[in-house]
Amino acid sequence: MSSTITDTNFKFPGQKSIYKGKVREVYELTNGVLVMVATDRLSAFDVVMPKGIPYKGQILNQIATKMMDATKDIVPNWLMATPDPNVAVGHACEPFKVEMVIRGYQSGHAAREYKLGKRMLCGVAMPDGMKENDKFPEPIITPATKAEMGDHDEDISKEDILKRGIVSKEDYEVLEKYTRALFERGTQIAAERGLILVDTKYEFGKTKEGKIVLIDEIHTPDSSRYFYADTYKELQDKNEPQKQLSKEFVRQWLIQNDFQGLEGQTLPEMTDAYIESVSERYIELYENITGETFLKADISDIQNRIEKNVIDYLNS
Repeated sequence: MSSTITDTNFKFPGQKSIYKGKVREVYELTNGVLVMVATDRLSAFDVVMPKGIPYKGQILNQIATKMMDATKDIVPNWLMATPDPNVAVGHACEPFKVEMVIRGYQSGHAAREYKLGKRMLCGVAMPDGMKENDKFPEPIITPATKAEMGDHDEDISKEDILKRGIVSKEDYEVLEKYTRALFERGTQIAAERGLILVDTKYEFGKTKEGKIVLIDEIHTPDSSRYFYADTYKELQDKNEPQKQLSKEFVRQWLIQNDFQGLEGQTLPEMTDAYIESVSERYIELYENITGETFLKADISDIQNRIEKNVIDYLNS
């Protein structure tokens, strides 16, 4: 099995703290800079799988970087540089404690809720008479509270966010505006690749100067769901599942093996062959989403490669 990076413990110059999320590890430096390492960990149903996926961190980091560059004219972001295939460096921000989820289609979590008979999601109405994967009349924003590692993100309405003071009204209006602008741009980029951007999530933070910026990943297969545009209508008309580009294939594999992250459930075994197939699927996602051939980085000694590249960048 190829080498993977599932845990890091670097000591960068001027390092102040480390935060370990579900798949990313963030090193804060004393000069107001963050070093974000995208690991090869795989998370589904808010549970981190026991084995890493080769090249996954590189894939997510490079898609996110390309998408940040492609949207920086409409929404400011935290990114300064990418000194390593698995690393992004940017401005330290105070993250908002909500994820801005936006859905153009009734899929995934929204579809699961709809099948249970629910017609309100995060305080937003979903029309009657919809089939799974139908397009909403307009994209809907369904926020979630940001969870720490191992905890479940929770649906929350705009009204509750404001009532509980999680985000001020003034800031929330900016988050909504940025979310819609990013989704519109992401939809355009996807269409150019023959894809439909189904749903996605954005995270934002505030710089020490008080500026709201986009942080974390954007339009990756971990944070987004894509359908193939050319087969969408035909499959909907036949009531057949959509061919999709997202992490949903991992979720479906877990569901088929009786795991949804619920108490008392046991994670199914991830064989080497299955891990290899997931890695290949992520490479397929990368190439479809970016329209570029994926170039595998040297993974013979990932830890030392990352450490050297980051330190060289910081010293320069």
